[in-house]
Amino acid sequence: MADSVADAIAAALVRHGVKSVFAQSNPTALMLAVEKAGIRQLLYRTENAAGAMSDAYSRVSGRIGVVAAQNGPAASLMVAPMAEALKASIPMLVLVQEVPASQRDRNAFQEYDHFALFAGCAKWIRRLDDPDRAAEYVDLAMIAANSGRPGPVVLLLAKDMLMQPSHTRTAARKQDLGSFPLDRPRPEGAAVQQAAALLAIARSPIAIVGGGVHGAQATAELAALIDVVEIPVATTFMGKGAVDETHPLSMGVAANIVGKNGPAAAHRGLMRDADVVLFIGTRTNENGTDAWSLTSPDATYIHIDVDPQEISRNYEAVRLLGDARSAIGDLTEALKAQDLTKRRSAAAPLKAAIVQAREERLKAIAPELQSDEKPLLPQRLMGDLDALLTPNDIVVADASYSSVWVTAYLTAQAAGQRILTPRGLAGLGWGLPYAMGAKLARPDARVVGIVGDGGFAHVWAELEMAVREDIPLTLIVLNNSQLVMQKHGEALGFGRTTTGIGFAEVDHAAVARSVGAEGVRIEEPADFAPALEKAMNSGKVTVLDVISSATAIGPLRIFDGQEEKMDIEPAPRPSRPLERA
Repeated sequence: MADSVADAIAAALVRHGVKSVFAQSNPTALMLAVEKAGIRQLLYRTENAAGAMSDAYSRVSGRIGVVAAQNGPAASLMVAPMAEALKASIPMLVLVQEVPASQRDRNAFQEYDHFALFAGCAKWIRRLDDPDRAAEYVDLAMIAANSGRPGPVVLLLAKDMLMQPSHTRTAARKQDLGSFPLDRPRPEGAAVQQAAALLAIARSPIAIVGGGVHGAQATAELAALIDVVEIPVATTFMGKGAVDETHPLSMGVAANIVGKNGPAAAHRGLMRDADVVLFIGTRTNENGTDAWSLTSPDATYIHIDVDPQEISRNYEAVRLLGDARSAIGDLTEALKAQDLTKRRSAAAPLKAAIVQAREERLKAIAPELQSDEKPLLPQRLMGDLDALLTPNDIVVADASYSSVWVTAYLTAQAAGQRILTPRGLAGLGWGLPYAMGAKLARPDARVVGIVGDGGFAHVWAELEMAVREDIPLTLIVLNNSQLVMQKHGEALGFGRTTTGIGFAEVDHAAVARSVGAEGVRIEEPADFAPALEKAMNSGKVTVLDVISSATAIGPLRIFDGQEEKMDIEPAPRPSRPLERA
């Protein structure tokens, strides 16, 4: 008897190295088949959180995450995490159930046009209509997701199709296509030589590195390039960890956190005056370039990227189109053949200036890192966390201020250390599922997540999944009962806030305990570090509910000199009793 389509898909997933699927029983025929094939079904609570888990799993493991969803409303909840993954260049295979083919276009239960639904957030969408091509379509999906600029793909599966027999008509497929980058194309040789010559004769070159270096697993090659050409390097939010931030040529994260006490604030002049700028694996987006103001429009630009449409999007550049690892390696070899006397003669004073600026910044922020202020300053929390971290640990953050605190105040101690932030679209609610996906990808690593209470409320329910599926992690909740970043933005732009800033007080430690996790409420600064160390080493799901400051201001450049404008209370919510008949 021939295998079913569901069996053929499951076998293909096994061949592609898939160990688990984020799912909620549907498509049922497929879930029965994947479990029979030895693949673990990870039962999530909400599809949007599952997509974020898959995203983080891919970022950390270098292998594609797989999510399954029911048709209609469940599938629609995949849009937000897929949009983040698309913008952030993260592969994801989304397997979506559809109504039986015989019921298509008849308003069957939960029938929806999934092609239209996913058109703006997927690289590739196909419906399997031939049962004998099941394995082939899984391979096509893997190729689309993991090649070129990675991204999410969708395979639509009708309920009745999954149970049909599948007869393979071609030679048996043997390749594992589940890792990325699937290919490593090299840039054109003449362009590499041109870029090398420009860097060799540059008066004051810099490099700005994005998340594409992590995606290409090119951190070792980047370190070699830095040492050969003696070039100072800043990173974007997603690029954090691509460079050892203790290296004398590391300027830290620049992006839009170059305001007072920001990690790269002292280097704004160096970036602005650079005559040659090397971009690697970055979209040159608004936040990553501080609204396209970090560097001079008169500089000469070189851009390494696997996506031809990103090169010269915002800065006309020498085009090094290719995989970041291949391109960086080729550029390094070309530079070795150049006369680098000019670069090496400038290296010692340049390194000294960068290290001195780093030390001065540490002195400037020391009062924040050691503050006994109550409610607790997020900067104090990051100082305590930084002291406990090792290069093998993984830190994830939600969007908004959580990302700012993590990227500005933690130190990437080694090239390749992973500090994950959702910066494709930067939506709230990613922190906890990112921590879960990262832990599943690297069970040996200690994983710490930082979230605000606003973002955490999007995904509270996934704590139950973390406990049930035994995914130990530590989650720090910045509990201030406010959307603080939104408050600061409104105060700066309008001089007042709407009433949509404040929340009722919530005991997040009690929420954690209610689903079997450890929950610890922290109100005293001295209590945080011991509780954090215990949680990180406990092997348990632990929530540290920290009563934190709602007035701390992050080092965004747009906030410089505006502190008084942002020192306001959010507008109170008016009493609106329900009208009763």
